[in-house]
Amino acid sequence: MEEEIFQQRTDLSALNQQMHAIRTEIGKVIIGQYKMLDLLMIGLLCDGHILIEGVPGVAKTLTAKLIAKIIDVDFSRIQFTPDLMPSDVVGTTVFNPKEGDFYFKPGPVFSNIILIDEINRAPAKTQAALFEVMEERQVTVDGVTHEMRFPFIILATQNPVEQEGTYRLPEAQLDRFIFKIDVQYPTLQEEIGILNSQHGSTQTELLSQVNKIVSVKEIYEFRKVIQSVIVEPRLIEFIAKIVIETRNNPALYLGASPRASLAILRASKASAAINGRDFVTPEDIVEMAVPVLRHRIILTPEKEMEGVTPDDLVETILKSIEVPR
Repeated sequence: MEEEIFQQRTDLSALNQQMHAIRTEIGKVIIGQYKMLDLLMIGLLCDGHILIEGVPGVAKTLTAKLIAKIIDVDFSRIQFTPDLMPSDVVGTTVFNPKEGDFYFKPGPVFSNIILIDEINRAPAKTQAALFEVMEERQVTVDGVTHEMRFPFIILATQNPVEQEGTYRLPEAQLDRFIFKIDVQYPTLQEEIGILNSQHGSTQTELLSQVNKIVSVKEIYEFRKVIQSVIVEPRLIEFIAKIVIETRNNPALYLGASPRASLAILRASKASAAINGRDFVTPEDIVEMAVPVLRHRIILTPEKEMEGVTPDDLVETILKSIEVPR
């Protein structure tokens, strides 16, 4: 009787098998960074754009390339610079002298997985060009709307240290990223592993060892599986309380939007599925809250001067709310 009660209601075997295969395949090149890989896979399953922040040399760009390579989809890379124009990203209307007519020439954003390197180096005008495509998966040029193909995910990187020649990302744009991943330096053992694995091969040779694992059809099916993961009403209330608290907390100048609530919900369901469960636990929500909220909240100047970080404040909020059991 007990076996029937706890029997899995949703078949997660195919999803778990493919996620394990992805970890193994990326592990051929990337040593460590397990938290980043898990969040990237969750973002992929949630159809969410991801902001990756870290100092140079911690494999941000390389990991984004690997994610694109293991999926059988198109990939494009855009290097953001201060002189980049919106038309350089989304495309432009071009005159064809032979036909005597204009036609639309798509920009590099017309792909499945787009790596935007150093996203904070482009000015506000270019950043604004991403608003529509990130939220609605479409681009409007000269009054004509052009749809994006499935899947469409932006992986953007930025350097937190070098601020010269950079622009602060608009809050409306930051809110469109499901996660902000803070990439840390490797540990001593991981650093040794990196040296041992890469001293005999070039990066190109290492990348050539990585194979395609997941098809577009599988991603589509996995996302439908994620939707069927069960979330109890008390856990939905728990998510709402966390986000509401960011709006009422005196240490915050700006709290999180309802888009953040939905992001925590979707990410928690994907996290549960990756861990072999067809139901969300409070631990899933707590684990997803920090990467979902850290880039959506703004501390008051007083708290920033005290050295408080967004991560610290989210952790404090989580501790202040009773965890449902």
